[in-house]
Amino acid sequence: MALRVVQWSTGNVGKWALRGIIDHPGLDLAGVWVSNPAKNGLDAGELAGVDPAGVRATTDADQLIAAKPDCVVYTAMADNRLTEAIDDLCRLLRAGINVVASGPVFLSYPEGTVPPELVEPIRQAAAEGGSSLWVNGIDPGWANDWLPLLLSGTCQRIDLIRCSEITDYSTYDNPLVLFDIMGFGSAPGQTPLLLQPGVLTLAWGSVVRQLAAALDVTLDSVVEHHERFAAPEEFTAAGRTIAEGSMAALRFTVSGMVGDRPVLVLEHVTRLRPGHAPDWPQPVGTGCYRVEISGEPNYVVDVRLTGGDGDHNTAGVASTAMRLVNAVPAVVAAAPGLLTALDLPLTTGRGLVSAKA
Repeated sequence: MALRVVQWSTGNVGKWALRGIIDHPGLDLAGVWVSNPAKNGLDAGELAGVDPAGVRATTDADQLIAAKPDCVVYTAMADNRLTEAIDDLCRLLRAGINVVASGPVFLSYPEGTVPPELVEPIRQAAAEGGSSLWVNGIDPGWANDWLPLLLSGTCQRIDLIRCSEITDYSTYDNPLVLFDIMGFGSAPGQTPLLLQPGVLTLAWGSVVRQLAAALDVTLDSVVEHHERFAAPEEFTAAGRTIAEGSMAALRFTVSGMVGDRPVLVLEHVTRLRPGHAPDWPQPVGTGCYRVEISGEPNYVVDVRLTGGDGDHNTAGVASTAMRLVNAVPAVVAAAPGLLTALDLPLTTGRGLVSAKA
């Protein structure tokens, strides 16, 4: 019997998740929540860019919760509305509804990353409702949890694991993230939200701590570092004018340390133009995820993403959505609680192989 699933939001990630639920042979779309009144009453297929699905979107959260779906795919923005997002998740869990979510990202593995009191309400809500929450995506998520862990299983010795996202963000359709949170186009004296002390570790510390737990590594500390590249001339990217001297590329790391030695490193290298910061790591194509293992043997594995429209950012958003959608059966079947990637079996694209030529 197909699992009844509600899609919660239809933004960048949400519309891809909605499309994935509609097409998935093991899932039945039971509802769509939207925040925009202009979308209220629209067919889910229209919102997903596919044929009519016979399910209409609603702004009435109570109606969807009362329908008691098996799972909610929660992709509402959490970065700039942390309290509201956690309240949403607790409400769903307390109602006995399982949730797969794209954020808040620190919930992918919160131990050691955030204070226990921040997570305790979620654990209590899951216990009350007998439900489960799993937060994941492509990054933080698959590209820096199961991908490096699968490679580690073929190693005799591991000295360092580095997981990198190296990409051109000029086609990433999320101005809030690009300019307000990451700070592209900001003046040298400005400190955007992402680069305020501790925020990088809050967002990606879960990555290195989860790898440490999986590999039985005791970390002495987690440290963050960033550097910015100033635009050598004025140019336009993502619909904005980037002034000469403002931030046009960003490189940061969050490193799990043993003594003074990094052993588990999360790295992002993000540009608005391919030629910027030429000495920084370069991607395969215009965007990729890279896992490097130094040890015996040594590995460099590049995963190049391309969407159906030829764009790597489209592929990144779609893969985040489908990482969640494809995990719904495993999360519904799991014991109640706040789950991590280490709690779930290998999630595959079961049932998704196309019969079309």
